Amino acid sequence: MFRAIADVLRAIGAAIATVVTLPFRAVARLFGGVSDAASGPRRRRV
Repeated sequence: MFRAIADVLRAIGAAIATVVTLPFRAVARLFGGVSDAASGPRRRRV
């Protein structure tokens, strides 16, 4: 019983963390692309 509740809470926490970090990741990629373009062509790290 408690394990099922813990699994649900863990899944919800993971979903919230993903939603919260996505915008920051998008902004970081956007600024990273701008700085890469400003400094010249360079191989992008994946």
